[in-house]
Amino acid sequence: MTGGDFARLLGEFTLSAESGDGARFARHFTEDAVYHDYIYGPHTGRADIAHMMQDLFHRDATDYRWEMFDPVFDGRQGYAWSLSSFTSTIPQFAGKRVVIDGMSRFILRDGLIAEYRESVNGGVAMAQLGVEPERMAKVFRRWTGWLEQRPETRDYQAWPKGSRANR
Repeated sequence: MTGGDFARLLGEFTLSAESGDGARFARHFTEDAVYHDYIYGPHTGRADIAHMMQDLFHRDATDYRWEMFDPVFDGRQGYAWSLSSFTSTIPQFAGKRVVIDGMSRFILRDGLIAEYRESVNGGVAMAQLGVEPERMAKVFRRWTGWLEQRPETRDYQAWPKGSRANR
């Protein structure tokens, strides 16, 4: 896969996400892929990824838009900056529009996404929705737990300062 192929994959990936068709979205992933979503958590395998997109995200939001910019690809992994937006359908926040600025990392295998991670300031989204501070704090604690439990975070914390040259 080339950088141009990766950019085309991102275009198809985001159009599929916007469509709300979970099966269409999941076809961009390997059978054993993991999608790490900052709201709904990790989802493994095409069926679970399709469920997340169609039955969770598109249940809770409408008018979804997602675009990727400035893709970078090294033959195995790629990154892109994104803007996305949606209108909440959650009763407490119904009709509120949210825009999110994020970074995405894609690990690819055989032209498909094997792992997806995103880095998003979800606090900005919650502020746009009007989420109460106590509920925000609960979500931030959950996100902190996810970060602290990741194997790469644990490995990083175990490395002595300045040890990167030896790895």
